[in-house]
Amino acid sequence: MYSVVGCNGCSNLWIVEGRPKTTSCPRCGKQRQFRKLKKFVETDDEDHARELRASMLANRQGQGEAFAELDSFADMNEQADEAGMDDEEFLDRSGLNTEEVAAAGKRTKRRGNKKSKKQVVLDALDALDEPTEEEILDYASERRVSGEYVEKALVKLARRGEISESRGQYRRI
Repeated sequence: MYSVVGCNGCSNLWIVEGRPKTTSCPRCGKQRQFRKLKKFVETDDEDHARELRASMLANRQGQGEAFAELDSFADMNEQADEAGMDDEEFLDRSGLNTEEVAAAGKRTKRRGNKKSKKQVVLDALDALDEPTEEEILDYASERRVSGEYVEKALVKLARRGEISESRGQYRRI
């Protein structure tokens, strides 16, 4: 359910989804109980609520007739999607080889799951039960993180208070 509501302080109109206990005016920021707000329209269709709010704002400014000549939000949205050029045409006109760009994108996606070295160390702390430094080093080396980095990272993380070490075992805080 979508409601077009008005602020009694600054006369702003906005759309509220559902039935919250309170809502705040986006213009003046005053918080009000939803049930006490003036509800101009209640509808199940968000686009319909947007249309009605826009119509009310146009009428306030004396532009109701001009607004009536416009297409609906859904139609204008569709027209905007069709306007202009697509990504491939844009790249082409920019002088870029679209096949090379696509190949680079695929390479990036393949490497996209690569985590930072710090994240690998933190993942080791989450994945292992009461891990020791040796277990963390093994976990990290399987993921191509050097032992030297792991040792430095454990010291820094402990110094920052992100992890703790007790009797040779590490845990996140």
